[in-house]
Amino acid sequence: MSRKLFSPGRAAAKKQSTARFVAVTSLIALTAAIVLTRSAARAQNQAGKTPVAQSGANFSAETNDVIVPVTATDSKGKFIRDLVQSDFHIFDEGREQKIDFFSHEEKQPVVIGFLIDMSNAMKIHWKSYQESTTELMLNLLPGEKQYSGFLITYGTNAELVADTSSDSEKMVEKLSKMKPGGGSALFDAIYMACTARKTVVGEPYQPRRVIIIIGDGHDTASKKTLEQVQEIAQRNLVTIYAMDTVAYGFHDDAEQNLIQLTSATGGRVVSPLGENMYKDISGYLSNVQDAGNYAVQVGTGGYTAEVDKAMFEAVRDLMGEITTQYVMRYHPDFRSDCAPGQPKCDVLADKQLRHIKVTVGIPNVTLRFREGYYPFGVPQ
Repeated sequence: MSRKLFSPGRAAAKKQSTARFVAVTSLIALTAAIVLTRSAARAQNQAGKTPVAQSGANFSAETNDVIVPVTATDSKGKFIRDLVQSDFHIFDEGREQKIDFFSHEEKQPVVIGFLIDMSNAMKIHWKSYQESTTELMLNLLPGEKQYSGFLITYGTNAELVADTSSDSEKMVEKLSKMKPGGGSALFDAIYMACTARKTVVGEPYQPRRVIIIIGDGHDTASKKTLEQVQEIAQRNLVTIYAMDTVAYGFHDDAEQNLIQLTSATGGRVVSPLGENMYKDISGYLSNVQDAGNYAVQVGTGGYTAEVDKAMFEAVRDLMGEITTQYVMRYHPDFRSDCAPGQPKCDVLADKQLRHIKVTVGIPNVTLRFREGYYPFGVPQ
């Protein structure tokens, strides 16, 4: 319904209408400018604010800054917690880079994906791994906003069971109702974790991205390959850890998948039922039993206690690794004016995967960090 304008004359009315139109248009333009300015400010400062989940998997296709989480341990494998920025040196294709950001805060924002093997191979010790995964979830995701996580299971197919959230109780409830059985689509699960979940504002810088695989490295059902998921993890600056579920004496080549994925992305593998389970028991392997090569008889309280102890230590090691890392960022200083014979100083366009090296000027320190990163988007 139009409103009738009362005015001294038609010309005055037309003039008044034009003025009002100009004023309204100017107001709309001003409002839009304010909204855009505030949006830009929010985007610029989002790293310092509380992460917020957002719909869709809008993962960054290109890398402007490179984030490098680094774990430092001494000769006994204990975490070193007192290093400072000046102790570290980062090299990108052989050229030292300027560290723009350095943090060693214990409460660093993080998004953790739990990838749980639901194949038949998990049936024997399922209850133990179910309990240890529950402990990981509750401790790494205590309900605070800066910590988010998601749950993906993989049997014959990969399934996003619980999307990105700070509510670990929801994931624990889902996990408590699961029973293993079927094949193993590990690679599809990793690809899903990198492409098909809700992201959090600020990823992968604040919060950074972590995946924990609870499984044996087998893959019998994936459409994706090991090389494809390793690349997608590197492109999305994801650090992969793994809790190897293979018991001592049953190792096979599939475990190499876990080693390759974790070492390429800066993580590592812990093996609660591996050789270390019996490291404190003297005479192991010298007294073989008919029931198997076990230091403690399977089915007894002693064996259960050893399994529980090993699981606890594996959970502790993973938690310590994720929460004690040094996190650094740098803006790659690419050179396009390289002299002949300087392969370490190559043009950006000449290299897809760019290799990273981190060093410290302190003896007897072991560092773990990502192998490299991709500065370009996924090739079409």
